[in-house]
Amino acid sequence: MDKKRIVVFIGPSLPLKEAKKILDAEYHPPVARDDVVVLLNDPPDIIGIIDGVFYQQPAVSHREILRALEAGVTIVGGSSMGALRSAELDYAGMIGIGTVYKKYRDGIIESDDDVAIVFNPLTHELLSEALVNMNHNFQMAEKEGIITLNEVETLYQTAKNIYYPQRTYPRVLKDSKLEENKKKDLEDFLDSKGTDIKAEDARKVLNYIKTLV
Repeated sequence: MDKKRIVVFIGPSLPLKEAKKILDAEYHPPVARDDVVVLLNDPPDIIGIIDGVFYQQPAVSHREILRALEAGVTIVGGSSMGALRSAELDYAGMIGIGTVYKKYRDGIIESDDDVAIVFNPLTHELLSEALVNMNHNFQMAEKEGIITLNEVETLYQTAKNIYYPQRTYPRVLKDSKLEENKKKDLEDFLDSKGTDIKAEDARKVLNYIKTLV
């Protein structure tokens, strides 16, 4: 049986080294407008979309993903841009995977601002934090009794009001007017138990694609 050709667009959501350990594929930088169209000159069997550009340059369009689906390419998305596009295009056959995808699908989050971050283009090191990760961790901290539901909402609104390139935990805590002792407890929680649901979803996407080959 011929080996299936897999192309995955990935960036800051998961280190490339870790991705390669999970799935043998052609890895490309975060997807931008027309990147999928170019692939259709020699269509792969499967395209995985994890990361994509949002504001720096035009984002991957719905039309080009639809073209690829019509050409018989299996497209799997999750984590970041992949979660957003798959929630918008699952009706057409794009496969959505993971927590962030489900949040978009169910209307819990709606904006690309929820997953937008900035990163070092050379190293893909995160320079800001995704709002969807922040809110998840604030909710987990509430479940542990560290903060109240009202404080979760305050922290979320504080984070949302910060322009995404400056959105970091230290900035949110500084602007939130949370009591100092709670700030310290929350910092300790984030350091020890904070989770990155975008990274978790990126792993889920790669592991799902593995089941297709």
